[in-house]
Amino acid sequence: MKFSINPLLVATEAPPIPEVQGWAARRSPDDLPLIDLLQAIPGYPPDPSLTAHLAEKLADFRLSLYTPIRGISGLREALASEIGVTYGAPVERDQICITAGCNQAFYVAMIALAKDGDNVILPTPYYFNHQMTLDMLGLQARHLPAHEENGFVPDPDEAAALIDAGTRAIILVTPNNPTGAICPPATLDRFFDLAAKRRIALILDETYRDFLPLTQPRAHVLFVRPRWYDTLIHLYSFSKAYSLAGYRVGALVASTRFIEQMVKIMDCLVICAPHVSQIAAQFGVEHLGEWRRQKRALMAGRIDAFRKAVSAHAGQWNIGSIGAYFAYLRHPFAKLNSMQTARRLADRQRLLCLPGSVFGSGQDRFLRAAFANIDSSAMPEIARRLGLSAQS
Repeated sequence: MKFSINPLLVATEAPPIPEVQGWAARRSPDDLPLIDLLQAIPGYPPDPSLTAHLAEKLADFRLSLYTPIRGISGLREALASEIGVTYGAPVERDQICITAGCNQAFYVAMIALAKDGDNVILPTPYYFNHQMTLDMLGLQARHLPAHEENGFVPDPDEAAALIDAGTRAIILVTPNNPTGAICPPATLDRFFDLAAKRRIALILDETYRDFLPLTQPRAHVLFVRPRWYDTLIHLYSFSKAYSLAGYRVGALVASTRFIEQMVKIMDCLVICAPHVSQIAAQFGVEHLGEWRRQKRALMAGRIDAFRKAVSAHAGQWNIGSIGAYFAYLRHPFAKLNSMQTARRLADRQRLLCLPGSVFGSGQDRFLRAAFANIDSSAMPEIARRLGLSAQS
């Protein structure tokens, strides 16, 4: 190859999931069936009424055409209404832009907010795609440690010490990927106040907000704040709530001024999110509220089953945090790093987890287990294999 490649891209770490998936090709001595805890995807299909609706709509050739760059009005109106019910405060249709997944919403937001050399506050452990995005855009991530003793919830006071004239945003993910930790509403209020005072953006990724604990009716009241859009940029995914991961449809909620700038970027990237995916998401928002609540209860049951199963091995394997789709496990191998531990589980126990090291520095004693695609009945077997790994 005689041409050069952007050095920022070359220096960006490769996505870790394909590498770990490759470990599955190697069989264990006992030829155990594989248990895959790698990727945060629902293990159940979309509701049949949604797929039937799409089958009917596909006969309309207009689904093969572009939509408006911001997304179809029906979906934006439906999401605006749903946000009003979920958060207790209305938003406007024109404050919403539909994207090709939540990852794209984040990518577009960062291009719109910051330029090469600027910095953002990113808690660790972080969602690795967020770090990858910052790296390839030439943005400095100022890492804010989220401590195990605090339930992996970052501290606004510690964040304040990292902000300077080049800081453009604070990034929060709640429920968190990879830890499952949920940022309490009072803590989110403090982060909002900090961002507003320092005149930077608060980027709140709530991809998993439909899987809050059943005892928590509302994630926060930030949309109730006067002129919330002067500070808050809200990211959302339809993938988890309606089992549409492969459809690639997400959303960004912000000021109309910010959305106007996003439109320029979207037009250069994909023009619009896939039309059929937007139709699917609109149907989900308008008709599948009860289905979504049932899946929330289902996931709560999986969390309880996982916690109960692993508790039998307390002292060896310990849950640092758990919620939504994830358990963040402290492993028992003092002489092994997280990559070596994850590889050991894959080779000897046919159990695939992500090593903590892919989520930032200081995470080598942890593994991420994503159990959204695993039935509660399998949790004891997962715990049994974890226990066996500690003995071998």
